[in-house]
Amino acid sequence: MRFSCLFRPSSNGNEGADVPIKRRTLLKGLIILGASLVPRVFGLMPARAAEAKRPFEVTKTDEEWQKMLTPEQYRVLRQEWTEPPFQNKYHDQKEKGTYHCAGCGLGLFSWRQKYDSGTGWPGFWQPMFSDAIGTRTDWKMLYPRTEVHCARCGGHLGHVFNDGPAPTYLRYCINSAALIFKPSSARE
Repeated sequence: MRFSCLFRPSSNGNEGADVPIKRRTLLKGLIILGASLVPRVFGLMPARAAEAKRPFEVTKTDEEWQKMLTPEQYRVLRQEWTEPPFQNKYHDQKEKGTYHCAGCGLGLFSWRQKYDSGTGWPGFWQPMFSDAIGTRTDWKMLYPRTEVHCARCGGHLGHVFNDGPAPTYLRYCINSAALIFKPSSARE
């Protein structure tokens, strides 16, 4: 089967002749175009995404966020960047305590639900409270993932995946820069 395009080359002396599109080029294009449909077709949709429909309790201007956050925290929380794996503060933290949003201080995760996911980022199988986080579908990688954000300030925390341990089978893969760790007191 031969396909032709509207491009007419002028540098090789065949002016006015149609240039055939190779089957391989066409197939590559179709594969790239259809890549975003694969998760839906095979039931590999993201963990769960409950899109935020209300304004956040804590709101600030970009200038205010930049003044109160470190440059890395600002990039992660406000610009939705991802820090490098295995080179962040809490990926192998084992101390007892709680992890709070670096943007507003809301308690998000406990050491009790933290586990070593082997990914290089802090992994949790559930938040401390279900209403502490919000989720939305993220298409930045051309396939759907579930982005996790702080329910109070909307700061980007990371993503949640369906490959975690029991009992939830969820893996909250969270950026250390989005968190502040508060150690437990001696009584806890």
